[in-house]
Amino acid sequence: MSDFFYRVHFYLFGLIAIASALAFVTRKSPVAAALWLVNTMFSLAALYVMLDAHFIGAIQVLVYAGAIMVVFLFVLMLLNLGHPNEISDIRGTWGRVAAGFVGLAILAQVMALAGSVAPKALVQPAGAAAESLRELNAVGTIAKPLFEEHLLAFELTSILLLVAIVGAVILGKRRAS
Repeated sequence: MSDFFYRVHFYLFGLIAIASALAFVTRKSPVAAALWLVNTMFSLAALYVMLDAHFIGAIQVLVYAGAIMVVFLFVLMLLNLGHPNEISDIRGTWGRVAAGFVGLAILAQVMALAGSVAPKALVQPAGAAAESLRELNAVGTIAKPLFEEHLLAFELTSILLLVAIVGAVILGKRRAS
């Protein structure tokens, strides 16, 4: 039963991720597209958690669905793309009803997963992996190579994001003038 439960949810979150990604690339509204991208990121985080990569799932939500999408939406708001009614994606009552049902289905899935969390996540690994985790813990295992071996790439990525935000602000100011 447990294997069936996880297999069904794995395929369900995979289908949600694919459908959300398709909705992301087909939206006219950049804000709606960004929200579909957030949905894709949450589905991918759920897949990571189901694969027992809890830290990667949490980082997926915090960094991509949280910080990067906030910056993306901030840049969109700076560009002032027009009146929201002109670029709306959901038109009519049936679109809102369908969105409500999808939201309730996702909420039911989250509640089912929250109710079925087993203590298997608390099981400690054995052998050399256990020693490594005891020394550095899960975050240290990822942070050590990131800030030692790949520090230059990490800093260049942050500078690239900063330049992109400054460029968007400059483009937004030019349009306003």
